[in-house]
Amino acid sequence: MAINNATSATKTSLTNAPAGTNPKGILGKDDFMKLLLVELRYQDPTQPMDTEKILSQTSQLATLESADNTNNSLDKLAKSLQSSRNFSTISAIGKMADTGSNAIVYEDGKKSKFELYFSDAAKSGTVNVLDVDGNIVSTIPIENMDQGVNSIEWNGKDSKGNKVDNGMYYITAKYSDVDGKEHKTRVGRYPIESVRFDGDKALVKIGSSYIPFTDIKEVTQG
Repeated sequence: MAINNATSATKTSLTNAPAGTNPKGILGKDDFMKLLLVELRYQDPTQPMDTEKILSQTSQLATLESADNTNNSLDKLAKSLQSSRNFSTISAIGKMADTGSNAIVYEDGKKSKFELYFSDAAKSGTVNVLDVDGNIVSTIPIENMDQGVNSIEWNGKDSKGNKVDNGMYYITAKYSDVDGKEHKTRVGRYPIESVRFDGDKALVKIGSSYIPFTDIKEVTQG
């Protein structure tokens, strides 16, 4: 009878609860405390609840509260770490990013466009297209290239004018600035111009494209 009364009282309490107070039906530590108090209130005085049962339920309540506090602390820590990562990403603006690869893909019948970063204006120089074995397949002369990121096009032909096979090729370059000083550069190494956040994903702009910050293998001073 006592159980029925407690159940009835609990149902009445939940029925009279304001709409939308618990839309997902999730019971927290406060809800369990209310249920325990209702149970104690409507227990049979001649057959009170077993002390061990009360201790067991309060112990479970303490465990639930501890778990809830731990989850809250972990949520705060996760937000703090995310903010720290975002700050670290933003602080990379202006530094040099290296993707770890200077490869491009050539497809038959299509011209391959790629970008190279010149730390100084290039008065003259040569772009080398290498095969997977490191052999020079083709060379592209360059002159009067502006400082910064420049777009360069390769027609997919070797040094003899023959079409090359589809596949992966690698780009390096050597050039001289207006003072005659020699420099080297390659595909895959560019300054980070800006950062964009897409949800919890950080995207950085290198060259003319945005790529995930996780694709960057190394960040160094310019």
